[in-house]
Amino acid sequence: MTTLSQLGELGLLAELERRALIVGTEHDAARVDELVLTQDALVEGVHFRLDRLSWRELGFRAAAVNLSDLAASGAAPRGLLVTLALPGETAVDDVLAFYEGIAETGVQVIGGDTTAAPAVVVSVTALGRAERVPGRAGAQPGDLLVVTGPLGAAGAAFRAGRYLRPPLRLAEGARLAKTAHALLDLSDGIAVDAGHIARRSSVRCIVELDRVPRAPGAELADLGFGEDYELLAATAEPESFAVVGRVEAGEGVELLLHGEPYELAGFEHYR
Repeated sequence: MTTLSQLGELGLLAELERRALIVGTEHDAARVDELVLTQDALVEGVHFRLDRLSWRELGFRAAAVNLSDLAASGAAPRGLLVTLALPGETAVDDVLAFYEGIAETGVQVIGGDTTAAPAVVVSVTALGRAERVPGRAGAQPGDLLVVTGPLGAAGAAFRAGRYLRPPLRLAEGARLAKTAHALLDLSDGIAVDAGHIARRSSVRCIVELDRVPRAPGAELADLGFGEDYELLAATAEPESFAVVGRVEAGEGVELLLHGEPYELAGFEHYR
């Protein structure tokens, strides 16, 4: 019997695709005509701890990680559906603070569900509209890889026992979506996420780690922590964004540090 810990999240998704049990899931968000939809869940003890994160910050975070997928799709947000599972002894003021945190993103909650549960589980669906969604499958040899901001802040904060607010990169996503050949958000670390582009586009991604802008206090290993929620794009027009690598013919991802191969871990559920 194969277990999830043996297969990993990416292996599970690949198996579901192979059996045609899921379709069209290769990008950050799903698209139906000009409607863009994405969904993420946050589970207490897996994605957050309430002794390190306030309810207000949890609300902002739950919304922001979904809005990041809309940003990676070049989509303008239209609303959020929020499902909130809670123990019955949760204070009402905490729940109100959670929704106030969501409201700080500037995107309205337009529906959802509440239910009882032994631990806090949050599931948010974000809806948006976009004229052009680059996705992950269009990168071309000769493209440059660019990021929208410094990386490693989330890893550095976690080492200090804190969580950071994810940035909202909706404006940057809208700019990049006009010309980028591939676009996604950096939620699992630059090596894993560059691998998504390489695999879906059937190209080789070269990432020069010494060119990746680092957040204050971030160490090299923090670039693999994930949860930075900046955007990574493959584009022929880098504009003012930081260039961190290039796309070549071939397959896979190569990480270089000062021109030499370098190994950098990333995050994958079940592993």
